[in-house]
Amino acid sequence: MVDYDIFVIGGGINGCGIARDAAGRGYRVGLAEMNDLGSGTSSWSTKLIHGGLRYLEQYEFRLVRHALKEREVLIAIAPHLVRPLRFVLPHHSGLRPAWLLRLGLFLYDHLGGRETLAKSCAVDLDGPLGAPLRNEFHKGFEYSDAKVDDTRLVVLNARDAADRGADIMVRTRVERVRPADRGWLLELRDAEDGTTRSVTARTLVNAAGPWVDLVDHEIVGRNGPDSVRLVQGSHVVTRRLFDHDRAYIFQNTDGRIVFAIPYQGEFTLLGTTDRDYSGDPGRATIAEEEVGYLLEAANAYFEKPVRREDVVWSFSGVRPLYDDGAKKAQEGTRDYTLSLTEAGGAALLNCFGGKITTYRVLAEDALARLAGPLGSNRASGRSANEGRAHGAGWTARVPLPGGDFEPAALHETIEALRRDYAFLSPGEAVRLVDLYGTRARAVLGNARSLGDLGRDFGAGLSEAEVRYLIDHEWARTLEDVLWRRTKLGLHLAGTAAEEAISNFMHAYRKGEDARTLRQESGV
Repeated sequence: MVDYDIFVIGGGINGCGIARDAAGRGYRVGLAEMNDLGSGTSSWSTKLIHGGLRYLEQYEFRLVRHALKEREVLIAIAPHLVRPLRFVLPHHSGLRPAWLLRLGLFLYDHLGGRETLAKSCAVDLDGPLGAPLRNEFHKGFEYSDAKVDDTRLVVLNARDAADRGADIMVRTRVERVRPADRGWLLELRDAEDGTTRSVTARTLVNAAGPWVDLVDHEIVGRNGPDSVRLVQGSHVVTRRLFDHDRAYIFQNTDGRIVFAIPYQGEFTLLGTTDRDYSGDPGRATIAEEEVGYLLEAANAYFEKPVRREDVVWSFSGVRPLYDDGAKKAQEGTRDYTLSLTEAGGAALLNCFGGKITTYRVLAEDALARLAGPLGSNRASGRSANEGRAHGAGWTARVPLPGGDFEPAALHETIEALRRDYAFLSPGEAVRLVDLYGTRARAVLGNARSLGDLGRDFGAGLSEAEVRYLIDHEWARTLEDVLWRRTKLGLHLAGTAAEEAISNFMHAYRKGEDARTLRQESGV
């Protein structure tokens, strides 16, 4: 019997979104990620769920429409991770004229069938919203989009996929793929212990992001032209540059835009850059000229200069855009392209491009493309509808783990957690709900005091939370915990807490391995 109906290569947002959708439809699903979930492009984003206002200038109306519709879908199914955010666009007399901005915002308000988000409006920058800006800015516009914890969105898609029966294999490299018996034979290697094994799959999904061409050519062994254009995008994080809860979108003289976004309470995120990239996507690092570009863009608008020493963190990554032949990196399409090939009954779906905002639509599209090759001959032997509780298109209606509350009930959800765990400070209750939603109770368990959570490593991170991340969210390293699962690296990096957390994780995982061996041996 074939092991899987669908095997996904790549544990970014697209791969995990496809795995979740497929598992919920009753397919047997396997997913292999060579590093940590969301450790590639998906964690290098600007942390936004947005339509992409600037894409209107490139006539990307389909992309913008889908993205605008998805904003409200994602706010509804992940209200702990995706939150409405208002953006202030100062008017610059030397750049886009006010009438063009008003027209663009009118389209932005209506193109995606906005239902709950506030509409755009003109704003007076001589008031509080303009206080951080230079005196030359007197008027501007305000509109709605949303912010997201990108890596947690990836992890929770994987968690839900696993809860529905998918096998999620982190730090597992697909070494080789070859057609076999109207499907695929895959050779997998565990990156931690070096062990290898083989699995079979009816269909294969290549969602390897910036490595998609490498997987297609070197692992699957197909000949063909490269289809991905690698574009590097970099961000810097500074100490908080303003006190209000809005974000800014700044126009640059080169036609590009830079965001200044409130980030993790005490910081501001500035980004992004766009430039073509060659080489290993995993080795991309921010260049000093990119830091300079972002600071210069910010200083063209902020009254108080933002200096290099204000930067507390930076990150850089490679976006795998579908190569549409655009002359400039910033002009390349952000839409996705799916390419399905079949040979001898072995179906391969390659996923190119896409935005984190439209990952769910991409996943639905991917499952529609695979429906024909899969037919009714499933590895699990189940019929098309057996075990499919939600039918086609179910992911738009079912919350992600921890998101089973109405967006308007966020405050009540936080207060309910504090009532049940009275020892939590207001800030810690907010942090836990932001990360885990209603599943914060699974993190805290039966604790009745802070001491019941074990050692506090700093910034509220407890032994209980680290155990939860290891047991339920595939955390394996310090970086997994501090920079992808919690973002507490902004507070704990460079402190003694790093060694303490690493030692605890090693000891706990070693104990888990020992317990597993005893169980398998019947001891």
